[in-house]
Amino acid sequence: MLEVARNRPYSLGMTPAMEEAVDTLVETATETSDLVERYQGIKELEEVLDVRLREAKAEIAKTLYEGRSWRQVGDLLGVTGSRAEQISRGAR
Repeated sequence: MLEVARNRPYSLGMTPAMEEAVDTLVETATETSDLVERYQGIKELEEVLDVRLREAKAEIAKTLYEGRSWRQVGDLLGVTGSRAEQISRGAR
């Protein structure tokens, strides 16, 4: 059963596999020796991740909404019901 979100440090929500993936991604992104290319690559990666993660969060919010009110979804995610609905639409 899902619990209401608790106020806690961000890293406690990440699994070890997620932390390892982030480390690998950052290491890979910083391998390019040309600093300008490295910066541009990291900037593009940041944009791609922003879109993909926003889509993933939207799908989670939509799935949680099935059989629940937006307020209940917000309680689960640690945000207001209005914000939960915005997240489901991919809003920033």
